Amino acid sequence: MKVGETSSFHHPSNQNYNTMNFNTKVIHGGQHHESATGSVNVPVFLTSTFAQKSPGVHSGYEYSRAANPTRQALEDSLASIENGARGLAFGSGLAAIDCVLKLLNPGDEVVAVDDLYGGTYRMFTRLFEKYQLKFTFVNFDDASKITDVITDKTKLIWVETPTNPLMKLVDIKAVVEIAKGKDILVAVDNTFATPYLQRPIDLGADIVMHSATKYLGGHSDVIAGALIAKDAELGEKLHFIQFASGGILGPHDSYLVLRGIKTLALRVQRHSENGMAVAKYLESHPAVAQVIYPGLESHPQYELAKSQMKDFGGMVSFTFKSGKKEDAIKFLEKVRVFTLAESLGGVESLANHPALMTHASIPAEKRAELGITDDLVRLSVGIEDAVDLIADLEKAFS
Repeated sequence: MKVGETSSFHHPSNQNYNTMNFNTKVIHGGQHHESATGSVNVPVFLTSTFAQKSPGVHSGYEYSRAANPTRQALEDSLASIENGARGLAFGSGLAAIDCVLKLLNPGDEVVAVDDLYGGTYRMFTRLFEKYQLKFTFVNFDDASKITDVITDKTKLIWVETPTNPLMKLVDIKAVVEIAKGKDILVAVDNTFATPYLQRPIDLGADIVMHSATKYLGGHSDVIAGALIAKDAELGEKLHFIQFASGGILGPHDSYLVLRGIKTLALRVQRHSENGMAVAKYLESHPAVAQVIYPGLESHPQYELAKSQMKDFGGMVSFTFKSGKKEDAIKFLEKVRVFTLAESLGGVESLANHPALMTHASIPAEKRAELGITDDLVRLSVGIEDAVDLIADLEKAFS
């Protein structure tokens, strides 16, 4: 298959899936039954190469690095649920970010939100700075701060919203307005919100990124990444980089993510319900100093959350009144229904200490500057019964 080509294998001709509502898109968007057997689920095409009838004459697939029918089905689904023109599936979320940065040239500048996932910060500063890319990290709470650092060399604005782990929100429309007419791409890490809660392309963003390991896969059984491009031309550029660099997702993992997407709406609705219940419980606990959850009126960007998101998700962070790291560690050692582990977005609830785990790659002084304190705990609230989750937290505080 030539770079940029797509097979007719996964493109139904009798239904416009763009008109469907989200809960239908996660199941049917960009999909159709396999033509040879009528299989309802896309088969896992465990093949590296495809037979050709004559040199260059084939069924739409040549080599699985360029395209694989199982991965294509996932990529079509990704494009559908994010309302984009092209979806791409990668071996990890970081592989997807790596692909975006390879759109740039030495000397280009990137403006990024300051409260970033630790792996993203590490990639920016320890890998790509040495290739003469300049990264400026800014608090996006005030849009004027973005304008102040943009130069004629700025080519990308990198957004996370909500951010990891401080649950800050970024006004996507405001960022898009700042970039308008300046030859600057706006890319949004939509991992925490998922397209069920927030669709950045609808708000004007050029690229959406997901760690599909998290909510899209949803079952803590796969490592994957995703990009969705707003228009076909940008999608083709990204696909060429993916093809040339090789950071693709394998067919079996593609199948797992595609299967996860089919229950995304149901799961994220439950994550959101449980997230709110846990946040309200924590807010009333005498040992807790601050609860950071976009759905609480105490969140400084609560109004933005209501306007930009459908609901508020399952990610909750909090600190202790004591301010002691030891209290956070003691708490995390005592949880039982919550599992002490890195990652997030699975059906099971997870608890994490950002300073020692997911954000350890960020220098201590930078963490302190951002507010990632040693007593900060991040919870990924799963889809268990909320009563059991709260009981588990109560025991961990005791």
